[in-house]
Amino acid sequence: MANIRLIKRRIRSVQNTAKITRAMEMVAASKMRKAQERGLAGRPYSEKLIQVIIDLAKATQSREGSAIHPLLEKREDVKKIAMIMISPDRGMCGGLISNLNRKVGYFLLEKSAPAEIVAVGRKSVDFLKRSGRHITAEFTNMGDRPSFLDTLPISRIVLDEFSSGAVDEVYLAYSRFINTVNQEPVIEKLLPVDPELFAKMLGEPDSSGTSEELSSSQEVEHIYEPDANRVLNELLPRYVEMRVYQVMLESIASEQSARMVAMRNATGNAQDLVEDLTLSYNKARQDVITRELLDITAGKMALEQET
Repeated sequence: MANIRLIKRRIRSVQNTAKITRAMEMVAASKMRKAQERGLAGRPYSEKLIQVIIDLAKATQSREGSAIHPLLEKREDVKKIAMIMISPDRGMCGGLISNLNRKVGYFLLEKSAPAEIVAVGRKSVDFLKRSGRHITAEFTNMGDRPSFLDTLPISRIVLDEFSSGAVDEVYLAYSRFINTVNQEPVIEKLLPVDPELFAKMLGEPDSSGTSEELSSSQEVEHIYEPDANRVLNELLPRYVEMRVYQVMLESIASEQSARMVAMRNATGNAQDLVEDLTLSYNKARQDVITRELLDITAGKMALEQET
């Protein structure tokens, strides 16, 4: 009887857990749709801004005596790097956090230069503190719908560090949203801005158009007022700020998608476990009934033999 009561108690416990995971799945699904819309809506603007930067960089480099913008300057001797690591504030999103932590850990081990890290999200703060890494700044509780102004302090920190020469390279670490099921941990270079790398990225066919369409759009000659240098000087810091904001939206979309899938899998596993426990409960109950019937039959036969 004790075994039957234990199984029955465990069945109720798993059923309550399944209700919780089901509710969390529905909440994550609602947030996921909004986060995906916000993340995907910023991609065309980002791609167009990159195309304009490529054109401006070509225009300024073709002029003799034009100075290179500080954010475009590549430094041969990299003495220190900086990284913006963006992770969720909460867990229960499958392997999203562990995959990102593993990617960042391997990257920092391969880099010989010391790193200053701007941690965005509680999970990144916890990981970096456990790893003994130096955290320059912490940003937590950003919410599920941060605004552009909320992410400005993050980009301003790395802009000031790179412009002053305190760091020689700046990287972004985040989870790129691919689709509802797939989220890819990515580390990309943010500073110095590399127009050649942008050109290679836009030269590949993607959903925004073919490589011929992109190359033809880049060959159009633009007229900039007052001049290309001043426009580029204003545009490069805006690009960094926009990129940090876009990556933040991508990370949130990845988080909500991973959480929805994880909670759906947890609900399915709980239901399978309930079925297994119910089968065990029925077997144990049947064994008890069989033993009771055997005891009654044995008692009846003993009474008949006495009489």
